[in-house]
Amino acid sequence: MRKSWAIPLFLLVAGTASTVAVGAAGGDDAINPQSLRLQAIGDAALAKQQPAAAIDAYEAAAAVDPRNGRAFIGIAHAYEAQGLPGKAVRFYREALALDPNNLAALEGQGKALVARGARARANLNLVRIKTLCKTDCAAAKRLEVALAAPVVAPVASAEAAKPAVVKN
Repeated sequence: MRKSWAIPLFLLVAGTASTVAVGAAGGDDAINPQSLRLQAIGDAALAKQQPAAAIDAYEAAAAVDPRNGRAFIGIAHAYEAQGLPGKAVRFYREALALDPNNLAALEGQGKALVARGARARANLNLVRIKTLCKTDCAAAKRLEVALAAPVVAPVASAEAAKPAVVKN
């Protein structure tokens, strides 16, 4: 977590801990409303192309209610917007731990794996999506398109092109 909001997050979590405990004790599977509000803030920040602010809000949402899989998917989307598919894969995995049949998480993780060059692993996600859908499935089609795209070799930031040797 980022230090800039670690203290306010602690206060937020401490203030809602009793609500979460009561909800869990009562067998209520509903996501904590405060977590949903923070998730909505993350959604708005992501829509405004502010991925860092979105990550902060989504992380707070996940801290308030760790069962909020959509918060983990939001974090993953924000990391993808920053060009960090490796971090995105981790958060899709968190969402899938909560719900292994989450089509959005399977698709997103598959696309992030493709971006990292892990096409074989992404193909496993495609097979899983097709197993879950049974009929025409938009998530499967979008992942198939990503898998069909040509492989582009990433350029490391420290990599430099060798200058051409010119003979006089």
